[in-house]
Amino acid sequence: MDASTHFRLYAERRARLASQLGPGGIAIVPTALERPRNRDTDFLYRHDSYFYYLSGFTEPQAWLLITAEGRTTLFCQPKDLEREIWDGIRLGPEAAPAALGVDEAFAVTELDQRLPRLLENRAVVWFPFATHTGLEGRIDGWLQKVRARVRYGALCPETQRDLCTLLDEMRLVKDAHELDIMRRASKISARAHIRAMQRSAAMLRAGQDVREYHLDAELLHEFRQGGSQYPAYGSIVAAGANACILHYRADAAPIRDGELVLIDAGCELDGYASDITRTFPANGRFTGPQRAVYELVLASQDAAVAATRAGARFVDPHEATVRVLSQGLLDLGLLDKAKVGTVDDVIANRHYFQFYMHRTGHWLGMDVHDCGSYVEPSEVGKVSERKDPLSGETIKDRPSRVLRPGMVLTIEPGLYIRPADGVPERFWNIGIRIEDDAVVTESGCELITRDVPVDPDAIESLMRG
Repeated sequence: MDASTHFRLYAERRARLASQLGPGGIAIVPTALERPRNRDTDFLYRHDSYFYYLSGFTEPQAWLLITAEGRTTLFCQPKDLEREIWDGIRLGPEAAPAALGVDEAFAVTELDQRLPRLLENRAVVWFPFATHTGLEGRIDGWLQKVRARVRYGALCPETQRDLCTLLDEMRLVKDAHELDIMRRASKISARAHIRAMQRSAAMLRAGQDVREYHLDAELLHEFRQGGSQYPAYGSIVAAGANACILHYRADAAPIRDGELVLIDAGCELDGYASDITRTFPANGRFTGPQRAVYELVLASQDAAVAATRAGARFVDPHEATVRVLSQGLLDLGLLDKAKVGTVDDVIANRHYFQFYMHRTGHWLGMDVHDCGSYVEPSEVGKVSERKDPLSGETIKDRPSRVLRPGMVLTIEPGLYIRPADGVPERFWNIGIRIEDDAVVTESGCELITRDVPVDPDAIESLMRG
């Protein structure tokens, strides 16, 4: 993005936020801390998403203050020739106003000195609740200094409010700039999945020892080759029975001829995540039972995609998925009709939960599990209660979010079949998930991750290449 577009985009976001702070409001937004990995080295630094959304600034040790009048103050690391030799060039407070469009900037070393004065005579302090350890304590310390000046006529803010409630709503609907980045991230991730599929089949054909980490390496190579800064999350490369572990991580297990491989992986590009899952035969050829389960999961995803459109509810794709999977579990004999009844009985009593125990999707954006309420804000007061048939726990149901154009969510049904009494042995240890990223449109949704195929015939053809 050119400098003028950068300047305008983040300035507009800050202005939108400022307009919601109310009379006398002020927002405090810190970026993420640097985290030690061991001794004198840190984990690779990643900015805080809220902070970046409002600033486009990626350096650590930075804070934003935004007032209801629209004035923005940045605190950042000062220029320091010695530290910059070791750690990299800093923007510095002198250059920040022109580079970022903020009104003023100071060295972060002046934060504790200046914050009490900036909070004086303000009515409401907004900050992200429960996201930064110790933040509430620091704000309390600054407010104590404001109270110490009441004898001089200073007024102390009487209200503290959660800034996440405002920023979550802003971030939930993506603008054209965000969608462009997410489409590019999806293309990089799709190429990585293709590369891993083809590598698996090629190594097995060559008689080589194939491990999960070999395919993980292919993913990482393609992410960086495409310009991605890092993975959006720890990649899942699960061979055979490992695919039945939902949050399995790529490790050293062998990838065997005749087994399936489940890869859940996506890159992060310019602060935005992609999230793709594909399941494929390690050797490039599905067995009969594998294909039967795969086609059922794919049919359930098709149903979820058809249910994803503006005006629908967030829960609609999940309910469509559950109905298709429940009927398929009966048809394949994974659930015994004599014991569980009809498809409606399976759904009502959650008999499918043995094989499908997660939701069909989540919001996607700067964070792979992005922010945003799953309850429709205008209907949050409408509550009904029901008893969960499995746990017996009382659950409070509120109306699900109404989908709007520009929202982005994943659609990721799956089936995970562990050995168990009553489960036909030919299906044991088959774990399948198919996940795509969907942009909600007026008439349906745009799947931005289909550069890597989902059709089983197309997968087999791809892996022969």
